[in-house]
Amino acid sequence: MTVRRQFVQCFSPAGLHRMSYKEWGDQQNPKVLICVHGITRVGDDFDALASALIDEYRVICPDVVGRGYSDRLANPQLYQIPQYVSDMVTLIARLNSQTIDWFGTSMGGLIGLILASMKDNPIRKLILNDVGPSLRFDGLKRIGELIGQDVRFDTFEQGVQFIREVSSSFGPHTDAQWEKLARDVLRQNAEGKWIRHYDLGLALPVQATTLESAAIGEKMLWAAYDAIRCETLLVRGAESDLLSVETAQQMQSRGPRAKLIEIPGVGHAPTFINADQIAIARDFLLN
Repeated sequence: MTVRRQFVQCFSPAGLHRMSYKEWGDQQNPKVLICVHGITRVGDDFDALASALIDEYRVICPDVVGRGYSDRLANPQLYQIPQYVSDMVTLIARLNSQTIDWFGTSMGGLIGLILASMKDNPIRKLILNDVGPSLRFDGLKRIGELIGQDVRFDTFEQGVQFIREVSSSFGPHTDAQWEKLARDVLRQNAEGKWIRHYDLGLALPVQATTLESAAIGEKMLWAAYDAIRCETLLVRGAESDLLSVETAQQMQSRGPRAKLIEIPGVGHAPTFINADQIAIARDFLLN
């Protein structure tokens, strides 16, 4: 199984930065799947999915800037969707593929939604994992409060327990899976403490969101969604506090008229680690 850690240089108004990405499979394979994680996660989230699809795809799993192995931005106010979209356009140019498929969890789905709405975009199939144009404001505020916490743990085991608690909405996982989910997003600092892998400045734009600004953003996202023409699958955790049933229903009847699959016993957001969830993505992408 061929897996490589790669980097691509991207541009922001604050200067240049490097974005890290994991590349699975044959570099000459014209079938490319880009998998983009949620706001506090990393490309390693997709190890299980990539392993299952490596025979069919060249799978690309970036660490969005400010997270994981990617650089931190000098101006944290730039940690927003327009910057992330710009970085992904640079990444796609590096990949030199005429078409791509896109799997986006939460924030990664919003990035894909915007890209898929653009004229002459390369996205052939789009999976939106528990995200849509309308996001519950209370869910957004919960996320904003969570990601800004400067947590430090004396032991890795304490960190695992923290990740299990704050990520309980991911649904049931084995102890080994929880350890993997924690190890992907925790690192040890110079003092030996286990800390989060990302720039805490990520929280600033989220915490600055108001009901008014959220409403404006929602209108823009619906306009983008209505412009999407590619085949789209919407996956919703049945207990999600971010993507409402009403929004999911709307997404089935307008824009690309997404196919909807709900996963019982899961909130925000399904991890696509277990075989039954991986099968949902595989069936959509390969049929």
